[in-house]
Amino acid sequence: MSVRNWAAILGASAILLTSARASEPGAGGRISWKKTTIEGKFRSEGVATADVNKDGKLDVLIGDSWYEAPSWVKHDIRKPGDYGDGLRSYSECMTCWADDVDRDGWPDQIVIGFPGGAAAWYENPKGKDGHWARHEIAPSACNETPLYTDLFGDGRRVLVMGSQPKGKQDEGRMAWFTPGSDPKQPWEMHPISEGKGGPGTQQFAHGLGVGDLNGDGRKDVICTGGWWEQPESNKTGTWAFHPAQLGDAVADMIAYDVNGDGKADVIASSAHRFGIWWFEQGATKDGSPTFTRHDLFPDLVSETHALIAADIDGDGLKDFVTGKRFWSHGRSEAGSDKPARLYWFKASKGTDGKTSFQPVEIDDQSGIGTQFEVLDFNGDKLLDVVTSNKKGVFLFEQVRAKE
Repeated sequence: MSVRNWAAILGASAILLTSARASEPGAGGRISWKKTTIEGKFRSEGVATADVNKDGKLDVLIGDSWYEAPSWVKHDIRKPGDYGDGLRSYSECMTCWADDVDRDGWPDQIVIGFPGGAAAWYENPKGKDGHWARHEIAPSACNETPLYTDLFGDGRRVLVMGSQPKGKQDEGRMAWFTPGSDPKQPWEMHPISEGKGGPGTQQFAHGLGVGDLNGDGRKDVICTGGWWEQPESNKTGTWAFHPAQLGDAVADMIAYDVNGDGKADVIASSAHRFGIWWFEQGATKDGSPTFTRHDLFPDLVSETHALIAADIDGDGLKDFVTGKRFWSHGRSEAGSDKPARLYWFKASKGTDGKTSFQPVEIDDQSGIGTQFEVLDFNGDKLLDVVTSNKKGVFLFEQVRAKE
């Protein structure tokens, strides 16, 4: 998941259903949010944004379809499914991203449906009517938090996930995928983990992140069982694995120096329980890293199945955004029927260098899905939030009060 600045792409957003929500006094008190309900029906739990038709306005993609700004007219990318209210159903888009996969100047869509199934990309028809051509990336996409991210710091995003090409749970590999010379062919798989059945590679594995944990300037790959160290020869070397206990069924995992000691800790959200945690990095006598778990918000909100770090208020500190995934497994999980709240968490650094976070509610009737976006959607240089989940498809535009 990534934060992108689209300030260069300008355009007004038409409103279907809108409301404004002011922040509480105190943390984030100058910030309020204008909510646009793009659609009030369950369509997906992943969402992407791009200027699909090259008219200068960002549009919203949700797997089966895309919504054209500013009127939010829905256009089908493939035959749309009927997923009901989501109580007993899932969509065919748990995560999606927009990128110009074939380098033809038009944004395409990458989609992962139900965990364990195929990852595919859909080719933008360049303004023509009809469904988009589908091209398979990999036959197996495992772990419920796959990532499309700039792993190597070269400005090119790659797909990071577990994969079981033979469909066997004990033979999965953690890997990164990138198109070959012909992007319409299956993408090249580059193993990160060695051997078979590595941590985080099972069909319904929870917890995945990318960040520099050892301070060498290279991004590592993090899962609940530990982390893989990116080699110096990053695209060809062996990724050394460092075992660690970094939670149970978490979701996104973010490298973040919480206590200001110069070492990256890990912030993790909870896939199916209450809780948001941070894992403090320490060291043994021989210098080997250790991690100690601390509760950030043990009871605030349940099933925070996606999390993004971003500087929401522009003060130079990374805040983070998360919320409730409503009815993830129907009514079987913790707090399943509680309001679907969406929060940003304001970061503040104390005189001791330690960072604290204060939750500020954005909305209480939407929440998140399994993947969402934080970006400057409307070109006003303020970060906005776009979500799609079992409550519908939503745009939250940040509004800043004058000082």
